[in-house]
Amino acid sequence: MSQISAADSNRFPSGRPVVFRNATVLTIDPLLGMVEGSDVLVVDGRIATVGRQLVVPDGTAEIDATDGILMPGMVDTHRHMWQTALRGFGADWTLTNYFQFYYLNWGKIFRPEDIYAGNLLAALEAIDAGVTTTVDWSHGLQTIAHADAAVDALEGVPGRFVLAYGNLLGAPWQWTKAPEFADFIRRRIDGRGDTLRMQLAFDVTGDPAFPEKAAFEVARDFNLPVTTHAGVWGATNDTGIRLMHEHGFMTPSTIYVHAATLSEDSYQRIAATGGYTSVSAESEQNAGQGYPPTWLLRRHNIPVSLSMDTSVWWSADLFSAMRATLNADRSREHLESHKRNETVMLSHLRAEQVVIWATLGGAQALGMDGFIGSVTPGKKADLVLIKNDHSPVMFPLLNPYGHVVFQAGRGDVHTVMVDGNVVKYDHRLLGVDLASVKQAVAKTVEYARAQMGEQAWNEAMNPAKAEVELIDNPYTYTNRARE
Repeated sequence: MSQISAADSNRFPSGRPVVFRNATVLTIDPLLGMVEGSDVLVVDGRIATVGRQLVVPDGTAEIDATDGILMPGMVDTHRHMWQTALRGFGADWTLTNYFQFYYLNWGKIFRPEDIYAGNLLAALEAIDAGVTTTVDWSHGLQTIAHADAAVDALEGVPGRFVLAYGNLLGAPWQWTKAPEFADFIRRRIDGRGDTLRMQLAFDVTGDPAFPEKAAFEVARDFNLPVTTHAGVWGATNDTGIRLMHEHGFMTPSTIYVHAATLSEDSYQRIAATGGYTSVSAESEQNAGQGYPPTWLLRRHNIPVSLSMDTSVWWSADLFSAMRATLNADRSREHLESHKRNETVMLSHLRAEQVVIWATLGGAQALGMDGFIGSVTPGKKADLVLIKNDHSPVMFPLLNPYGHVVFQAGRGDVHTVMVDGNVVKYDHRLLGVDLASVKQAVAKTVEYARAQMGEQAWNEAMNPAKAEVELIDNPYTYTNRARE
C-alpha cells in the first residue's frame, strides 16, 4: 500500500463537511473572480459557500490552505489513457512513428488486461495531478472485452471520466452497428450519472463516400457526443469537416481535437455550429499535427479546452499543457512580428485565460459546466489545492494565475477533491495500492516487449535520427564533433 496514515484515511469519511481555510481562491466564476484569504465550505458533495472566516457546521473537517491556491479541478478533454502503460516509450517519435507503431504494427497486440493496466495508471496519475475529469480517448478497444476492461479501470478510481469509445483497427461504421456495442452502452454506461459518461471517438478520413455517416447516425441515436481528430497534417483535413457539415453532423457537442491545419472555411463551419476544440500544444509542437491553433481559434471565437494527448510521449498533467499552450501562442506572435521587423509590445493571451481553458473550458466542451468547472456555490465540489510548504517555488504568491501556469507543477498538488470526496491529501493519494498498479503495468511492459522482440522494441523506441546539413561557411569551422 502507499504510505498513508490511518489518521489521513479516516479524516475525510464520505459525507463529512470539509472547509478549506484561508486560500487564494481562483473561482473561475466571472461573478466571484479571485478571492484572497478566503474559505470554501463543502457540504453534501457540493460547494456550499465561498467567503472569509466562514462559520461551519460542527464536525467539519478543516484543511489549512494558507499560502495555497484553491481552484476548480482541471479537465482534460483528450487523453489516450491505455497508452500510459508504455509511458515515455515514444519520446523521440514523430507522428509517422506513432502511426507506424500503433496503427500498422503493434496496436493489435494489446489485450484487455493491458488496456486495464494503462487506464488504471493514467486515471490515478490524472487525479494525482489535479485533473479531476478526464476524457479517455480510448481507441484501443478492439473488442467489447477491451471496452469492459477500460471501464473496470475507470470505475476503480475516484475520478470523473468520459469514455470516448474508439477502435483504431476497425471501421467505425461497422463496430458501432454491432449488437454487442449497444449492449455495452446499456450494461456499462446507462445510469452511471456524471461520474462516467461516454462519447464516440473516430476520425473522418475525407473519403467522398463518407462511410463515417453510419457512425454519426449511431451517435445521434444514442445521444452520444462525437470527438474527432480534425486538422491533423497528413491525416484529416477540410474535406472531412465539409462532409460532416453537409450531412448535418457538426453539433455544439462535437469536439475537434488539434484542429491545427484547417482552412478558414473549416474554422467558420466549426464556429457556426457551436463546436469546441481540444488543443494539445505539447503534442502538436512535437508530433507535427500542426502549430497549436489558439491564435486562429480566438479570431473565429471558437471555444478552447486543453488536453495532453498521450504519455507514451509527453507530460501527463495540465500544468505542462497550460505552459506549452501559452508558450506556443506567444512565440508565434513574436515570430510573426519579427518577420515584419516589428516588436510585440502587448501579449494577447494571458495566464488567466489558459487556467480557464484548463478548467471551465473543458467542462463547457463536455457539457458539464452546469455542475463543475468553477468554484461556484451549488456546483459539485471538484477542487484542487496547490500548496507546498516545503518548496521555495510557492512563495511569494503575487500573481496567482501566472503562478499556476509558470511556477507550479503536479508535485505542488496538495489536496484533490472529487464530488466532495477528498481523494488526495498532503501530497499523497488516499487508499491507493500503488504496488498492485505497478505490478499490472509491469506485466503489460513485459508482455509487449516479448511480443515485439528485442530488435523491434529497440528500433521502435529509438527511430533513426534525421541528418543535419551544415550551412556553407565562408569562415573556417571549428574542429569539433557534430551533434
